[in-house]
Amino acid sequence: MSLNGLNILLVNDDGVTAPGILCAARFLSRGHNVVISAPESEQSSVGHGITLRLPLWTRKLDISEPFEMYAVSGTPADCVKIGLDVIYKEKGMIPDLIISGINRGENLGTDVIYSGTVSGALEGAIAGVPSIAISVADFKSPIYETAALFLLDFLNEFDVKSIPEFTALNINVPSLPYNEINGWKVTRQSKRRYEDYFEKRVDPTGREYYWMLGDVIEDDPDPLADYKALSERYISVTPISIFMTNEEFLSQLPPVYRCGGL
Repeated sequence: MSLNGLNILLVNDDGVTAPGILCAARFLSRGHNVVISAPESEQSSVGHGITLRLPLWTRKLDISEPFEMYAVSGTPADCVKIGLDVIYKEKGMIPDLIISGINRGENLGTDVIYSGTVSGALEGAIAGVPSIAISVADFKSPIYETAALFLLDFLNEFDVKSIPEFTALNINVPSLPYNEINGWKVTRQSKRRYEDYFEKRVDPTGREYYWMLGDVIEDDPDPLADYKALSERYISVTPISIFMTNEEFLSQLPPVYRCGGL
């Protein structure tokens, strides 16, 4: 591994051979040292799950690329742990940055609760390594190259060491050619959420099953809401924390309650 550029651990939830992570690795390898540690199969929407009661297998792939690539039999958070505590430790190094993505589909609003991509970045934040999650807001035909080009520019402009402890950046990129992007905005995690419903279906054997569907609700009045930046052709950059205490409500509550009214 050379000493030029940043040492980047690259993870995802779409799987080790997903086009988004390969695009990111190929672009980032132009100026940085990249190691991929990613799930051997898709782990989308697994949240921040980790593997405790099963072994984890890690396999280095034989590839003709300017980066190393490891397939892990676990979740995105597992991949970060293996990347830090096994792969990089064997090199006698700590990565300068963890990037999770490039993900197929946006991670806005309440998506971050379920997202394996975001959880990969937050696992890095827990470990004390500057971390970024990055997604393209398109499930059908995502333009990964735009997100990859943005990463290169962003790492030249932004000091990742300035990211506070226990914090990661959640980046969402419109699926547009790079020259059609207006820039990037610092945003807040919005109240964007889903109204879920279940569609009853019947399998070929006659057994009933249910398929979860949902409609997106975008009614956040905050002008800094993450999804609004994308609608204006801006890239959304949202600082998120692993801590979830509602500080405003906490300040309204008495510090001590007696059990049973005693």
